[in-house]
Amino acid sequence: MLILGGNQLTAGGYNVDNSLRFDDGSTDYLNKSSSGSTGEGKTFTLSLWVKRSDLSREQYLVHARSADSQGNFARLEFDSGDNIRYRGYSTTYIDTSAKFRDPNAWYHLVLAVDTTQGTASDRLKFYVNGVEETNFGSSTNPSLNENLVLGSNINHFIGVSNYAGGTGSKYSGYMSEVVLIDGSQLYQTSFGEFDEDSGIWKPIDVSGLTFGTNGFYLPFENSAALGQDDSGNGNNFTVNNFTSIDQSTDTCTNNFAALNRILPLFSSSFSEGNLKWKPTTSSQYYWTNSTFGLSQGKWYMEAKLTTAAAHNYIGIASDQPADSTTFLAGGGGTGDANDAFQYGYKSSDGQVYNNASGSSYGNTYTTGDIMGMYLDLDNNKLYFAKNGTIQNSGTGVSITDPGSVPGTGVYFPCVADGTSTNPATWEVNFGGTNTYTISSGNSDPNGYGNFEYDPSSGTFDGASKNFYALNTKNLAEFG
Repeated sequence: MLILGGNQLTAGGYNVDNSLRFDDGSTDYLNKSSSGSTGEGKTFTLSLWVKRSDLSREQYLVHARSADSQGNFARLEFDSGDNIRYRGYSTTYIDTSAKFRDPNAWYHLVLAVDTTQGTASDRLKFYVNGVEETNFGSSTNPSLNENLVLGSNINHFIGVSNYAGGTGSKYSGYMSEVVLIDGSQLYQTSFGEFDEDSGIWKPIDVSGLTFGTNGFYLPFENSAALGQDDSGNGNNFTVNNFTSIDQSTDTCTNNFAALNRILPLFSSSFSEGNLKWKPTTSSQYYWTNSTFGLSQGKWYMEAKLTTAAAHNYIGIASDQPADSTTFLAGGGGTGDANDAFQYGYKSSDGQVYNNASGSSYGNTYTTGDIMGMYLDLDNNKLYFAKNGTIQNSGTGVSITDPGSVPGTGVYFPCVADGTSTNPATWEVNFGGTNTYTISSGNSDPNGYGNFEYDPSSGTFDGASKNFYALNTKNLAEFG
């Protein structure tokens, strides 16, 4: 089994149920106006979990700024070099030397401030995944009793810059467990702990903390009020352009697969939490894989073909794309050819292709169809469905055992585009977050996922089988 950027827990750990998905191509963000409450921003702690979806550009996580003065602001952000920075109008307090470039992992960030401390180096502490960051490209200790703005009586924004009307420096990714403690500088251990079995840093229940007057706790559990503050203070955030579809179960305690934006090397557009994909140049059998590689177990995913190309595929691949390879053409050629460890169900003729040949399998499919894929690595079978109907009368495609796959020993679920003009658009659902509206709502037998069709409905080679969503809790059990 191969997991890229996975987080998983042992049984009995604290569970985070929801996160909120931000997309830089939209105008969604959260904001809270100044409340009139006192607060000077001298002593506070900010804690949040983030899973990035985009890299190498400036992205604001939290921005506090007065309505009438550019000089009174502070922000926690990813800069264009993928460092984490906390800065005010004229001062960069921290700018990490470390780069945070894994879009498949959850990061826990804690900024703990008390500028009333007599020792300058104690006034600002910053932690990532339970470890204090001490190596900075640049840093400045706050002055004694300096106002670092967060938690003060000022406007607060999450996921966006307040400049340019709330549209600049948009964050793209997921957030969960966003907490501001007003009046206390807390250690990272108030928000998380190291798992005694795996050693992974994981969240703990924060509901019992003292949040202070301007403090808040955003768990994103109420789909009808995603900015609801559960601290008891009523410091609710205004929801701007989010909908219930942006609420996710991809969290810091159960990481779901997405599409791996680090590859392919050819030009592609990723959006909606790396679940929507489209090549941005004329392509020839380009493809994109999941972030999880699988070697055993039974797994289900859905993918909606939002815009069809001349030829489209859903299937599995044994390796990640590179600039010299194309789907079902491992030698860099074109067409349905010569890769023994890629299997793809083709839209235009309804055949499944592998190793230079196609075999009749099911119906053709096109724009608007939702394709299901069932991967049985306990019996080395692959099944497909079109709009909930299992194809080929439930008879599966026999695939090579992943243990015999050279190099990786795993298969990656994937979607592909095969055309020289008008590239396809795929929207993939691994269960954690939807990009398209789900009209029915189905979960796997463990209760995970939100799918249009039931992952375990039907017969597969004459038998009933349970298939599961691609997340780390299922992988810990079956993978």
